[in-house]
Amino acid sequence: MTVMTRPLLNRRLAEFGTTIFAEMSALAARTGSINLGQGFPDTDGPEEIREAAVRALRDGRGNQYPPGPGVPELRAAVAEHQRRFYGLEYDPDSEVLVTAGATEAIAAALLALVEPGDEVIALEPYYDSYAACIAMAGGVRVPVTLRPHAGAFALDLDELRAAVTDRTRLILLNTPHNPTGTVLSRTELTAVAELAQERDLLVVTDEVYEHLVFDGAEHIPLASLPGMRERTVTIGSAGKTYSFTGWKVGWITATPELTGAVRSAKQFLTYVSSGPFQYAVAEALRLPDTYVRGLRAELLAKRDLLSEGLTAAGFGVHRPAGTYFVTTDIRPLGETDGFAFCRALPERAGVVAIPNAVFYDHRDEGAPFVRFAFCKRVEVLQEAVDRLKRMG
Repeated sequence: MTVMTRPLLNRRLAEFGTTIFAEMSALAARTGSINLGQGFPDTDGPEEIREAAVRALRDGRGNQYPPGPGVPELRAAVAEHQRRFYGLEYDPDSEVLVTAGATEAIAAALLALVEPGDEVIALEPYYDSYAACIAMAGGVRVPVTLRPHAGAFALDLDELRAAVTDRTRLILLNTPHNPTGTVLSRTELTAVAELAQERDLLVVTDEVYEHLVFDGAEHIPLASLPGMRERTVTIGSAGKTYSFTGWKVGWITATPELTGAVRSAKQFLTYVSSGPFQYAVAEALRLPDTYVRGLRAELLAKRDLLSEGLTAAGFGVHRPAGTYFVTTDIRPLGETDGFAFCRALPERAGVVAIPNAVFYDHRDEGAPFVRFAFCKRVEVLQEAVDRLKRMG
């Protein structure tokens, strides 16, 4: 029998094993715990949007391959959405590309725009696919750390500027930010814009939580700032706003040149996806503003329920300005290792959370932080809070 001496997994992906989400979700299932780890709602979105998907299926719309860039109805709706909320004008035919969720949009953008050896700056903690996609593109990951400050996690603009070298190709930005819940301010975004123009950088912005902002926080698309439309790939998604994460419908908006580049990579990934769901998401994007306001109010109440319960249970709580995650500090509980804490938590309290350290290159920076999701039913959150308060 011949023995393979070369590792089977591409060395670019060798550091990436099973995701922490799979590990913790399996732990939740095995122990019967409440899963506040993975960020998916436990109820579906609007009934009329679900029915729109059923109608598309029955009418034969999207049951075969949809157009490569996405169905015209959805591309038009995305363009209308950007105009309606942000005053951004995009041509639905040349400046909108539909993807298999935001995750594919991130992958396609990085594969298209990054050459081997190019440096990519990402704010840590970062969504775990960022690191893998940078690696698959052959890029070099350069983390800039968000650190706790005044109850939130702040971007050090001097550190960001210092991270840029002659090898830097792009900045990968996420706001509202997962997992910290930070919403970058106009001042911070203006500094990013000035830096990108000064050093001739591209920016890929992940804005999937754009409508999930609280306490007067404002989501400002980087592309809306002077000089940035020409160098920004903006990523959006239906999953977070409309609570249909399984449909995997995302999109990018960018100049024709940037959209064309991303499309060149995307066509060899999924090619196309989510045919009937694209028609339903087109209708979702045209829901009245009252839908977004209602969703925001509902999530705000859930955020406060979970945040207050975690505080009562002894956690240090960073109440988020956006997303549907609460980052906590476990040091007030006498703990310092988020991985060990999260692996023990199901047995101690019957609740699953995610250790933030998995989202860091600088693991020590994230070691004491743990993330809980509040996109769950009120009764589920209340039971989780009650369990955490009784934690042994």
